[in-house]
Amino acid sequence: MLEWEVHLLLCCRLRKVGEKMSMNTPFVLIVEDDTELSEIFAFILQAADLQTEVVRDGLLALNRIKETLPDLIILDMHLPNVSGATILTQLRQEPQLTGIKVVIVTADAMIARACEDQADMVLLKPVSFDQISKLPIRLLSGSQC
Repeated sequence: MLEWEVHLLLCCRLRKVGEKMSMNTPFVLIVEDDTELSEIFAFILQAADLQTEVVRDGLLALNRIKETLPDLIILDMHLPNVSGATILTQLRQEPQLTGIKVVIVTADAMIARACEDQADMVLLKPVSFDQISKLPIRLLSGSQC
């Protein structure tokens, strides 16, 4: 964990107190039940001036996706109530959701291979600081993840 702390201190700038996000600021929904990892994702992405929200339950995630229509979803595969695979399938089947970029995060290489055709990117846990920090650049540039 020391590597994360050093990277966060050296590479991330904290948003000024009271600073507002514009309506054009990309929104990232982080669907991850690991509290520590989801907080790291959120911190790094917020430092890159992205709006974030963390959801730790698959069923709640489905509802929030439909309500918020995020620009990017960081999706764990092993979630309470509804699996990440089920969420991914629904994202790719519903016309209003198909344009949302999805980054799968999993420790299971077999699941990663099975889902890689449906996702914009697959990250295998443990995820590095470098992998997370490059996500905003890829999202904001409009290139494929």
